[in-house]
Order: sequence, then structure tokens, then C-alpha cells
Amino acid sequence: MTNVESKLNTQSEPHESTEDSTFVSLGLVNPKTPVNVAGIMRACGCYGVNQVFYTGNRYDFAVKAETQYEVDKKQAAKTIPLKGVESLLEQVPEGSKIICVDLVVGATPLPEFTHPEQGFYIFGPEDGSIPQQLIDAADDVVYVPTKGCMNLAASVNVLLYDRLAKSTVHQTDDQLIQKSRDTNNRTRVKHWLKKS
Repeated sequence: MTNVESKLNTQSEPHESTEDSTFVSLGLVNPKTPVNVAGIMRACGCYGVNQVFYTGNRYDFAVKAETQYEVDKKQAAKTIPLKGVESLLEQVPEGSKIICVDLVVGATPLPEFTHPEQGFYIFGPEDGSIPQQLIDAADDVVYVPTKGCMNLAASVNVLLYDRLAKSTVHQTDDQLIQKSRDTNNRTRVKHWLKKS
């Protein structure tokens, strides 16, 4: 484990899924900036991702070289494994489908995509694309139909939100809101305050 990994992650086991039949992993191809990776880790905590892998050394160098502002305020990186690896394909959990997410000719638009229960989602770097060998190994390739390309962390957030929105199993009540919101947020919808 590198110093970067030990600094960002104190747990080596995959994060427990809140739904027994789902398991979600992310693979990042040579990410460049700590801010993007921290934003991804925060999204992973919000959407119940179990583990994150990355290749390349640019992220490690950037973490050591420059102080970044705090993005992962919920400290998801302390509970969800973030691990640097040589090969993303060697990290795919048994039973998981490989889904590459990038602007690739012939890919399926995300609004038309049905997510697998167990998915290993691979994202390209901020300044490049997913290598062809990973595209060729994928079970599916999807893209977000935007005008222009999004930031890496934004792409991860959109993909994970799409997965949640299409899921039939998720909590949608006031207890979730109260548990998830910032400590300074005590607002309510006015119709709840009206007396009968």
C-alpha cells in the first residue's frame, strides 16, 4: 500500500453494500487530479459504491506534490477502499459486468442503459480516453449524451445517479434526508408545517 493509499484509506475490505444483491466497483484509468478523485469518493459514499481502483501514477504524484482543498467532506475515502493497481481487468469481482463509460462511437446512451446488479464501471482519464483493450473487454459501453465532455467526477456522479434512479430498491423518506443532510440544514417543506 502506498503512502497515498494509507493516507486516503484505512480499510482494506470492500465497503458493505446496503442491498444484498448489488455490488458496485469503479475503475479509474490514470486519473490526474486529487480534487476529481476526492469528488468521486464523495459520490461513492453517497451512492453506495463498494470499492474504487485506479491505474497510473499521476494521481499519486499529484497528492504528494500539491495541497488540495477538501472535497470529500463525508470522508468516504476512509470507509471505501481506494487502491492503485496495475490492471483494472484483474480487479473485476466475480459475477460483475464490465461497463466502460466514455464518449465512444457505437456506445449506448446512458438513458437507454439497464444497469446490472453487479457492475464494474470503468472511466477514462480527465485528458484522454479509455484504452481500446478495456473497451474490447467490456460487457457494455455507455456514454452520457451531453454537448461536450464532462469533468471526470461529474461523469461518475451522473452515472451513479442514473443507477440509483433506475433502481427499484432505494430509501426515499424523511429519515434518509435527516441522516444525509448537512448539520446546518434544518429546512422543511412548508406543507409539513401546516396544521390540520
